[in-house]
Order: sequence, then structure tokens, then C-alpha cells
Amino acid sequence: MPDTTTHTWLHTAQRPHSGLDSLWLPLEDTDLDTAVSIVLKLRGETCDADCLYCFEKRKEGPGGAVITREQIRALATLFPGRRLVIELHGGEPLTVGQDTMAAILDELAAQPAVLRVHLQTNGIKLDDSWLDLFERHYPQLSIGISLDGDAQGNSWRLGYDGKPIYPKIAAALELLAHRGRTCGVVTVVTPKVLGRAAEILDHIASFPAVNAINLVPAFDSSTTTATACTSRRTPISRVLQQQAITAQGPAWAITPDQYAHFVLQAAAHWITAGHHSRIKLDPVVAVIRKLQGAGGGDHCHFSNLKCAHVFTAYPHGRFGSCDELPWPAARLLPVATVGEEQVTAAQHKNTLLTDGRAMMAKCLTCPYKTVCGGGCTATRWRMLKATGSDDAYCEHRARLVDGVAALLAAPGHPAGALCRTAHWRRHAVNEMADADAFLARWDNPGAPRPPARLVTSEYGNINTVGLPGIQEADDLDPLHPQWADGIEPRVKPLVDTVTGSWGAVTYDSCEGHQHTGSEAPPSPFRVGLLPRSPAEYGQLAARACHAVTRAAPYLPAGLTLQLIHTDLASTATGKTHRTIEIRLVPTDGNWDAYFAGLDQGARVLIHAARHAPALDRCPCERDTL
Repeated sequence: MPDTTTHTWLHTAQRPHSGLDSLWLPLEDTDLDTAVSIVLKLRGETCDADCLYCFEKRKEGPGGAVITREQIRALATLFPGRRLVIELHGGEPLTVGQDTMAAILDELAAQPAVLRVHLQTNGIKLDDSWLDLFERHYPQLSIGISLDGDAQGNSWRLGYDGKPIYPKIAAALELLAHRGRTCGVVTVVTPKVLGRAAEILDHIASFPAVNAINLVPAFDSSTTTATACTSRRTPISRVLQQQAITAQGPAWAITPDQYAHFVLQAAAHWITAGHHSRIKLDPVVAVIRKLQGAGGGDHCHFSNLKCAHVFTAYPHGRFGSCDELPWPAARLLPVATVGEEQVTAAQHKNTLLTDGRAMMAKCLTCPYKTVCGGGCTATRWRMLKATGSDDAYCEHRARLVDGVAALLAAPGHPAGALCRTAHWRRHAVNEMADADAFLARWDNPGAPRPPARLVTSEYGNINTVGLPGIQEADDLDPLHPQWADGIEPRVKPLVDTVTGSWGAVTYDSCEGHQHTGSEAPPSPFRVGLLPRSPAEYGQLAARACHAVTRAAPYLPAGLTLQLIHTDLASTATGKTHRTIEIRLVPTDGNWDAYFAGLDQGARVLIHAARHAPALDRCPCERDTL
């Protein structure tokens, strides 16, 4: 089903968490000032549209009923002392009617624990009278509109008569702009928009009211049957849905890799077209925040505040976890339950939640975990159930991080976002005293260059103390009189190539050391590039991609090439520089085989680097913007 809901919170900084808690934190382990997100399905699955991919209508829940004011009042007793972020959802929330909506908003406005209320609507009923009602009863109400791009992209959003609802959605957006209101847009990525990211983004941005776009995937390949129909006469929309579901899956479904590719194309255009100045684009902004070291609590897929902090209330007092999880398996307890202690007890008895948390164990050794945050539990659970593996989901999350990291470093080179060779990694220790001063000295023949401390260890490491492992080393440039003495012999030809014919700045290099008999772990062969500007970053990344992809097929067994996006911190200034590393690493961790073939592998890489042309865009042939 389309992954159409992400949840947000307001929360204070958490204490550092480790293990599974860093990816999936139980509710009882957060302070009361960490809010919970509650989705109110005001009419259950009842809706005045019949979108073919709608997941809510597949749930085992009767429609027609309405959440009562008393149910909403009971939410405060469920979570005493805890703050609440509310989303009015459906089905279609406006089908409750204006009198009922006014009463619901009044009740929410009267609850001190409610921090924010958001309405997600298809826009069909939205008119001046509704907006007048919102202004009277909850002026700070935020609004989201479901819009899958242009008319073609919205082909799956239909009325029961099979006619498109796009004109009504567009009219609602125009009305919001006329009234001086802004809104976010949820855009489901289906085959109808693939290959048209720039066109879709431009179209949505053409509506002045839109200030945020959330791209969500139609990961729905496991759907094999149409939604049940209880009416005597099958609506045209259900007939069309039946026709769209084949043995290969529903026609609206996409793969995780297709989604990642679309998002990265959209991200590149979002920057180059200037849309970033007005419109927040997710999940791109969420990835940027995590890459910059900010918390992920504003987006549940990138946070450890996952399903244990997300709840859904339905009519008739039904209360469960995240609405992305299947119902009734996600059901917890009646909304009239005494309090949070009973809620957490029900969570620990719920198989979906306990299995979801256990599923995150796979992430503990993943190099992307600090940015990815484990992703969406519900989506991973569905993929595991359907195919027995969530590897494709994990791979697309890694690709998103890699691509956004490349864009963040070189926004003027959007093709770099689609590179499949370069990967993001964060070093535990990657520091220089003052990278800006080092860059200035590199290109200045008249800059002072004091003598460097060069001591060689018994293993060949050159640093200030002559010891193996990660040690302090003085920063040298090609104009320094000790430059040649400070570069380890095996890596020196590569350093000479990238500083000479490439014109790059190197801030680190290592020829590779086994350190047999030492407590220091082995060190891989590597060179680190410090681009002078974002433009040079893009050019160097493209050239390095060419060298790495050309060299990789000719490496001896036991060696693997890596092209890495990473960060360099200046300890004197606190500034972070985006850097590139080329590494030769052991395949499957076999260091003996690695060092047996390292000399040959280094020669292969050096040859490829010497013949790598200067490029303006990433040479990955499969991906074009």
C-alpha cells in the first residue's frame, strides 16, 4: 500500500541511546515532554473519493461511524502529562460535517496537552465555509492536501463514478492561496510520475499555497485482490481497481529503487530550480537534517520515536498503533483505558510492535543507521511478509542517503545525486586543526611552511609519533620541502596523480598497514580529497567515480574499491568540510588476502586515476537526470 503517513512530534533533546533504543525507543523510556502523535480517523474508512490504491479501505473496520467528542476528551486521560500532536485523517475527515467538525476542534482547542492539530484532506469539500469554520474554531489548524502531481499523476485518485478528482483538488489549492493560507502536499509516487520528477515538482510548486511536499512511495506489490465492495452495485472505481491488479501486482506499485531514483531526481531539481527557497521537500530535508547532525524526531522514519509513539483512534472507541500497520493486528485497547501504563502494557503484548522493534536489530551494524534511523517499521514488515526479505527497502534508504549527501556537498552538480558508486560514511575520527587555513596555504607559494614532524613506525606509518594506527600527523602540501618525505611510498603515485593532473588537495593518505603483532587494527590503502568549493567537489567526485568504476573489474581477489562521501571537522573553527575518499578495502574482511594483493591493486587504481578524464557530471551510465 502507499506509504502515505509520516508522523511528527515536538520534543526536547533526548539523552543518548544505544542498541535498539537508538532506533526504536519504547514509550516508557521517554520523558513526558516528548509528545505522542495521534491520528484521528474521524469517519474510519469513509471517504467521498475512491482512490484505487487506498489502504484505509482494506482494513477490517466498518465505515459510517464518527469519532465522538467524548473519545477525543479521553485522549488526555490516556496520556496524562504528555503532550499530544493530533492529525485529523480518514477516509476523508470533512465527511463528518461542519457541526461535528466544529465540536471536535473546540474539544481539541480546550485541551492544554494538544500542541498542534493537522488536517489531511483530499480537498473535494474544501470551500470558503470550511475555511471560515477553521478560523473560528481552530485558527492555527494546519492543512495538508493529497495531490500526486499533475492530472496524469493523479490518475489513481478517482470518485466512485470513476471520474478524476484532480480538478477539485486544484480548485482547493487555488482557494487556499486566495485566502492567504498555506498547506503541505502529500504526493504518492506511482508509475504515473516516474521519469517526470522535474515536471511534477514544477507543477506542484505552481500552486502558491504549497509550502511543503512529502513524497511517499506506493510500495504495494504484495496486493493481490481488490478492495471488498459491500454495496449491491459495484462502483466504477472498484471495477477499475480490479482491472489494475494483475498477477504481477497492482499497476500503481513501484519498487524501492524506483522511488529512490525519483526522490533524488526531485531533490536535484528542487535545488537547481530554486524551489528549496519556498518549499520543504521530504524525505530530502529529513536526510539533510540527519547528515548535518540534527535529530530525526520531526520525521518518524528517521527517528527512534517510531510506532511506540504513534497511535490511531477509530470510531467506536477502537485504539491502536500507527495507521500504517494492518488492522486489527495493530489494535491495542479501548480508548477509555485508564492511562499510559495500560497503553505500554498493551504495546509489549502486541506482536506487530515487538517484532517491529526486534526487526531493527539488523540495523545495528549498518553504516547508514545514524542517518537512516531504521526507516518505517510497517513498510519493512510488509516487505518481509511478502518476500521474506527487506533488503530492497534497506538498499533504497542507503541510496537516498548517498544521493542527498552528494547534493549537499555539490548542489551545482545534480548528476552526482544519482551516482551508484559513491557512498556516504561518517568517520568516528576525521579532524584537522584548521581546514580553511590549510586550503589557503596549499595554493599560496609565499605562505610560511614550518618544519614538519615526520617519524616512521616499524610498520611504515608516517606521523608525528612513529606509532601504528590513527595518530596525529602534520599537514603538508606539495610546496612544503618535506612533502615527498611525508607520503608513504605505496600511496605516493596516487597522491601525485590527484594533486598533479587532477589539481586536487589531499588532506590524508595511507599506503595500507597490516600491523602484525600490534594492538592497532590494520589500516586500508586510501587517499582523502578536500575540495576547495562545491563546484570542485562535483568535478572531483565525477572523476573519482570514473577511476573507481574503471579499476574495479581488474582488482585481484580480496580487494574492493570504495568511493566515499564523508566530513572533515576543523577543531579550531568547528567548521565542517565535505570530503571525498578513495579506498581499497578487504573483501569480506579478509586482511590476509587483502595485503597479498595490495601492491597489484594499488597499481590498478593508480593507472585508472592517471587516465581518468576531467568530467562535469557523474559517468554512471544507468542514471541520467
